[in-house]
Amino acid sequence: MKVVVDMETCIGSGMCTTIAPTVFALDDQGVLVLLKADIPDDSEEAGLVRDACFCCPVEAIAGTSK
Repeated sequence: MKVVVDMETCIGSGMCTTIAPTVFALDDQGVLVLLKADIPDDSEEAGLVRDACFCCPVEAIAGTSK
């Protein structure tokens, strides 16, 4: 899975960091940091990224299969 974040759309709500903390983090200014952009499609992290995509209040996250 390729993880993509639209940084212009992201509002830094932090929902993704709660759902998938090994993939997403917020820096000291509350700006999203993508920790991993490539994740195996069949991994637990891929499922968490899909959940984060669904829960993002502004739909700034996308996870596409490789």
